[in-house]
Amino acid sequence: MDIAIAGLVCVVLAAISKKFSLPSVPAYILAGLIFGSGGLGLFTADKVSDTIAEAGVIMLLFYIGLNLNPREISEKKGMIFHSGLYDFLINFSLIYIISVLAGFDHTRAFLVASALYISSSAIVLQSLIENRKLIYRESEIVIWIMVFEDIVIALLIVLNNPETSDLIFFMLKVLILTALTYLLSGYMPKLIGGLFQREDEVPALFAFTVALLGVAFEEFFQIPAGYTAIMLGLMLSGIKRLKEIILPFKDVFLVLFFFFFGISVNLSTNGLVLGLVLAAVAIAGKIISGLITGRHLLKSWLSGLEIGLDTVARGEFSIFLIFAFGSGSEVSAVTAAVVITSIIGAFLSKNSEKIKISASKMAERFSSTQ
Repeated sequence: MDIAIAGLVCVVLAAISKKFSLPSVPAYILAGLIFGSGGLGLFTADKVSDTIAEAGVIMLLFYIGLNLNPREISEKKGMIFHSGLYDFLINFSLIYIISVLAGFDHTRAFLVASALYISSSAIVLQSLIENRKLIYRESEIVIWIMVFEDIVIALLIVLNNPETSDLIFFMLKVLILTALTYLLSGYMPKLIGGLFQREDEVPALFAFTVALLGVAFEEFFQIPAGYTAIMLGLMLSGIKRLKEIILPFKDVFLVLFFFFFGISVNLSTNGLVLGLVLAAVAIAGKIISGLITGRHLLKSWLSGLEIGLDTVARGEFSIFLIFAFGSGSEVSAVTAAVVITSIIGAFLSKNSEKIKISASKMAERFSSTQ
């Protein structure tokens, strides 16, 4: 019954968000916070909701893998690397330093930095589409930054995994899985691609099952399910129809994940205050890294400002990492930061032209006084 009501609540929130061109991710989380144990107490997390939440995460990461075509990455590796480098160095470092100063130990600070360094590709790309920015030259850089972050998230899942008592053996298993993925990515689409040309339920059942194989890998091989899901998606990225089949599963389960995640969070006062600080740092970091990236790659500070404003929003990846590996105060702080940056990020991207005009006028006034 809870799942049906949760679904209905999310349908209403999705419709309202689309009508007013607002990001839906913070709406789902806020609804969970309001109706959950930290709010009205109308919903409680149980094994069923936990399973749905886990399935939502796995579907998301499998879908990420499907968009990481090894051949395209190899061909565009220079552009991807240069687009994402400043974004990573500046944002990860700033958030890590602030987290340490806030009292987190180095392990928890690393987790918080891992979570809040990454932009929400769902919100960022949707904003580019809704605001008709795909024709902008800056949008290509933004897209490559998202690809860079998708690659890095696989590494962050491994590095934040606490169950690595034998690090050498663990890394060996991860390297073997990665090597097998790249090796099989050239053969598996040809081998099983015909299966997805069928018009019955077999393609959907097979896609759903393969996406969830990451859970089995975690149980039997102690390799994080999230990392395995990305690798499985990458291995099958050559099957174009697979994206179409898995997309509805990903959308439904991920929405319920955000809602049930909100239910499980108790947003403390300290967490909210720290979340505000982290959100401010996260917003500033993206704008600074955007300015540097734009200046370096496009020779324009205004282009850099556009890149920064378009990548402010945090969302699904941040929540996944803190959901998978966090606890207590860091969960509360990251949740608050995600809600704040996702709302402000959508606003900044929508009004980037006005902001750039204002920034240009301020720069002219400043230069004229010198």
